[in-house]
Amino acid sequence: MKKNEKIFIAGHRGMVGSALVRTLKEKGYSNLALRSHLELDLTVQEKVYTFFKEEHPDYVFLAAAQVGGILANTTYRAEFIYSNLAIQNNVLDAAWKYNAKRLMFLGSSCIYPKHCPQPIKESYLLTGPLETTNESYAIAKIAGLKTCEAYNYQYKTDYVTVMPTNLFGPNDNFEPETSHVMPALIQKIHQAKISKAKYVTIWGTGSPKREFLHVDDMASACVFLMEKESFKDIINVGSGFDLTIRELAEMICKIIGFTGELNFDTSKPDGPPRKLLDISRLQSLGWQPKFILEDSIASTYSWFLENYKTIKAP
Repeated sequence: MKKNEKIFIAGHRGMVGSALVRTLKEKGYSNLALRSHLELDLTVQEKVYTFFKEEHPDYVFLAAAQVGGILANTTYRAEFIYSNLAIQNNVLDAAWKYNAKRLMFLGSSCIYPKHCPQPIKESYLLTGPLETTNESYAIAKIAGLKTCEAYNYQYKTDYVTVMPTNLFGPNDNFEPETSHVMPALIQKIHQAKISKAKYVTIWGTGSPKREFLHVDDMASACVFLMEKESFKDIINVGSGFDLTIRELAEMICKIIGFTGELNFDTSKPDGPPRKLLDISRLQSLGWQPKFILEDSIASTYSWFLENYKTIKAP
């Protein structure tokens, strides 16, 4: 990418999109095409085509998506599959029709089978059943990466797909009903601290293991890959380290200063027992994560405190 070429970041107000904007600006990219959801509804094909026809972006980061945790995924299954399919199909096709040089599609680690070997290699895709609690979202993302493969094969496009692990950081969604595990725990444990509660109730057994990556590391990896020579396979992006939900909750309690008990509600679903990505392919290209988990959680909590009164669900 040349510094003056036009770059469209779809979803630039979200956690990943805003991190991409920060990273690109820090690296000297200034010609950024940015549109809010109110300015450009990516689920409406005509509006997407009009935008690409008028703007002709050279590069596209497709970070826009409807996302959420276990509760949101199981409650809004129709919205999760329809909205994500619509966004992906419109942007991917418009990028081809209007000759974008390259596009990066952001998938999710939930595309992999529920019970596959650990750490998870890219080759494990479609080798077993999905986790039922986020099946709609996963199917939409699998369709997206397969659409990228199909366009690359038939139209010789240059679409690359990255599979991020669990991300967190500034501009995350802290709404209890729709957030992922990290922001949900930060919000819940913070509320317990200020209300002087004796305990915090957490979904599941606390035994599943999860991998986490600060969103600025994710943005760094995305820009790193877009600056590399072309490749058209999927690639995992993660930290290479995981811990149990109980260990995560205990770490957050320490950071926030909550001294009460942790109560695990075993009637609630755990999700997959473990999700650790194999990032050896990305590491072989020369990329490594920079952020330390505990420090990253602390800085995210500081951001949460500074923005607490204005935080709303996306």
